[in-house]
Amino acid sequence: MCGRYSITTPLESVRRLFDAEGEVPAFRPRYNSTPRSEMPIVRLEGAARRIALLRWGLVPGWAKDPAIGDKLIHARAETVTEKPSFSAAFRARRCLVVADGFYEWRRDGRLSQPFRVERRDRMPFAIAGLWERWAAPGQAPMESFALLTTEANAVLAPIHHRMPVILEEKAHAAWLNPGSDLGSMQELLRPPALEPLHAYPISRDVNNPRHDRQEILVPVADQGRLL
Repeated sequence: MCGRYSITTPLESVRRLFDAEGEVPAFRPRYNSTPRSEMPIVRLEGAARRIALLRWGLVPGWAKDPAIGDKLIHARAETVTEKPSFSAAFRARRCLVVADGFYEWRRDGRLSQPFRVERRDRMPFAIAGLWERWAAPGQAPMESFALLTTEANAVLAPIHHRMPVILEEKAHAAWLNPGSDLGSMQELLRPPALEPLHAYPISRDVNNPRHDRQEILVPVADQGRLL
C-alpha cells in the first residue's frame, strides 16, 4: 500500500509553493521512488521551513539496527500515538512529504493493476509525515521519515482500502508546529477531499523499481477505466 510515489516538480518550485527558505538540495526527478530512497521533505528548522532529503523508512532513535526502517515506511493514523516506533516523532517531529503522485494496486484476478493517483491539476501536494534521527557510535547520523495513512476516500476505495494522508494547505503550518495540540493533529489525519484527486491505470512497468522514468505516467486505457 503506497510503497511507491513520485516527485518530479523541480525543488525550487517546491520551495516557493511550500514557502520554504534557504537553498534547495540537489535532486533529480523521481517517477517511481521506493523505500530507502533519499526523498524531499519540508520541516521546521527553528522558525523557518526548509527542504531536506531524508531516507524513506523511519528508523527510531532507540533502534539497534537501521534495517528496521524497511518495515516502517507507513504509520497508520489510527494508531500513530500508540506505537513506540512513531509516537515520539508524532509529538515532536512532524513533516510534509512532498509528492506529485502516488501508486496503488488493484487486484484483478491473479494480477494486480497499478494506478497512478494525482491532483487533477498535477500540482505537488503534502503527505503528512514523521521524521527521526538515528546514530550509532562512530557513525554519521541518519535522518529518515515515514508517511501517514488513513482509510481510502471514494476515489481510492475501488482500488485499495488505504491511502496516504494528504494535508490541505491551510493545515501545513499547524502540522509542522511541534507545539500544536496533538488532539487537533489527529483530527487532520482523515481521508482527503475528493475533488482535487483522480486515478488512472498505468503500465505494470511501475512494478519494477528500475523503471524510474516519465513513461510510466502514461495512461493505459485498455487495462482499466479512468476514475
